[in-house]
Order: sequence, then C-alpha cells, then structure tokens
Amino acid sequence: MTFIALLQSIPPLAVYVVIGLLVGVESIGVPVPGETALITGSVLSTRPELHISGMWVAVAAFIGAVIGDSIGYSVGWHYGPALLDRLAARFPRHITADRIAYADHLFDRYGTGTVFVGRFIALLRMFAGPLAGTLRLAYPRFLMANAAGAACWAGGIAVVVQLVGTAADRYLKEASWGLLLVLLLVGLLVGRVVGRSFERRVEAYAAERLAESGESE
Repeated sequence: MTFIALLQSIPPLAVYVVIGLLVGVESIGVPVPGETALITGSVLSTRPELHISGMWVAVAAFIGAVIGDSIGYSVGWHYGPALLDRLAARFPRHITADRIAYADHLFDRYGTGTVFVGRFIALLRMFAGPLAGTLRLAYPRFLMANAAGAACWAGGIAVVVQLVGTAADRYLKEASWGLLLVLLLVGLLVGRVVGRSFERRVEAYAAERLAESGESE
C-alpha cells in the first residue's frame, strides 16, 4: 500500500495525526518523510470526497514541527554532541560529520536565522532543534524562529497546493487529479534540488576545512 493510498483509507482525523507525527519525528532529528506527508496531505485535501481539510493539514504540520523541534532542542541541550553521534551512527546515510559541521557553522554564523531557513531544507530541518539546544541558543528566540518558519513552511505549501488544486478542478475537471499528482512530484523534485544544493555547500565547506587544517600543520 502506497502512502497516498494509506492516507485515503483512514479517517481525516487520523490523517492529521499521521502528518503531525511524521513532521514531529523528522524535526527531532530522525530522517522520516515529514515534508512528503505535508505535501501529500495537502494534495488529498483538494479532493472534496475525502473530507480532508487543507487548513488542518497545515495546522497538524505546524504543531508537529514546533513540538518536534522543541523536543530536539531539549534533547540537544541535555545530551549535546552525544545525541548527534548516536543519530549519525543510527542513520549514517543521512547524518554525517560533514553535514553536522556545516550546520554547526551556519548556526554559529546566522544564529536563529538558521532555524527559520532550515525549516525549508530537509537536512537542516532534522538538525535545527538538536543543534540549537547543543549550542545553548536561548529557547524563547529559538521558539519564535521555529514557529515562524513552521508557519511559513506548512501554510505556504498548503496554500499553494490549494490554489493549484482549485484551479485544476475548475478548469481541467477530469485532469485535475493527475495534475495534482504531478504537483506532488514537482514538490518532491524541488526538495531534491534544494537538498543537492545544500550537499554541494557541505562538500565545499568540508574541503575548505580540510585545506585549512593542512595549512596549519
């Protein structure tokens, strides 16, 4: 059963819970498809027969993001680098020393601005809470940036999907469902492109650090 089929087969309330949980778990630092869940839920909300509310999809994602990041912050505050080491050992394909070092660099340079922008970048979404806690950023500032980023991210995706879905249903009728599936794929592709761009920055930063360490020897 595909993820779309799963969400179609459960009651709307359960859809919101699943989306909130996936976004929350991702925000703690575990690589699960939180953004995919948000996009999928938003796409399904454009189908009236499913009785899924786009607004509640966004609210569920927002709540999951704020709570998940706050849990990640708390764990990072208490366990610090040990948490990141454990996550890296558990998810070596997603969490590497170079990615952590680059994210640490961004926090050191931009502070809570990294929390806001990181909500839109998959890898930073996972690191934001734990790193903010590890680096002892003031929680009120972190919470404000976290909530603002989550609201723009969840609300922005839901609104765009709703607008496109409404237009598709009005003007294309039978083709609207196919168009929305295309929109889902485009959203995932954009996420991949942004992720690749982030990876190139990680590699460049790692190379720069390596060069600096070689010069200092």
